[in-house]
Amino acid sequence: MPKHILPRGHSRALTRHHKIAAAGVAALGAAAIGFSAIPSNASTTTTSEAAAAPTAKVAYSTQQIQGVKADVTDQLAGASVKAEQIAAKKQAAAEAVAKKKAAAEAKAAKAREAKKAASRSAQRAEVKKAAPKSYGNNLDGWIREAMSIMKKHGIPGSYEGIHRNIMRESSGNPKAINLWDINAQNGIPSKGLLQVIPPTFDAYHVKGTPKNIYDPVANIVAACNYAADKYGTMDNVDSAY
Repeated sequence: MPKHILPRGHSRALTRHHKIAAAGVAALGAAAIGFSAIPSNASTTTTSEAAAAPTAKVAYSTQQIQGVKADVTDQLAGASVKAEQIAAKKQAAAEAVAKKKAAAEAKAAKAREAKKAASRSAQRAEVKKAAPKSYGNNLDGWIREAMSIMKKHGIPGSYEGIHRNIMRESSGNPKAINLWDINAQNGIPSKGLLQVIPPTFDAYHVKGTPKNIYDPVANIVAACNYAADKYGTMDNVDSAY
């Protein structure tokens, strides 16, 4: 197709016109943008004023805001916790008082029981003291009673040692008397359970027992006292002594 060629002057006129129109459109667009960015209650500024005003910088901080009080829920929760703590302290104090009281009562009860036990023990001791122990009127009873007296006077001798020598000397007869040995020939025959001669019985008689050489308990105690002096104990005697 053939090209339309405009006159040189006309081309310049259109170009200048187009430039003016383009500049106007750009200015209107910038103005529209400026107006749309301004709040409704703000004062209107011109494009030149907006360009001249410095842009404010926004500062951000990651630190928590200080001095802000807790809301009502937090305050109520704190008050509830505090009330529970006070109640727990009161309960613990009451329990401690009750425990202390119970311990004191238990201690007092124990002291009363100990006092009663001591009183009963003392009463039994008095009764035992008032009622002397009784022994059988036989060889076993005589030996046991003699040993009780020997213990008070520190005279040694075991049940076995005493019984063994009695059976050898008199066969358990408290009225036994030897009329044939050297002592009998000298006029001082051996008498009683352990065949003691009268001079020995008198010398080693223990106070508190009858002064009767035929008394079984007195005879045993005097003979054991003599054996302790001469042999250390009646347990060491195995023949005539």
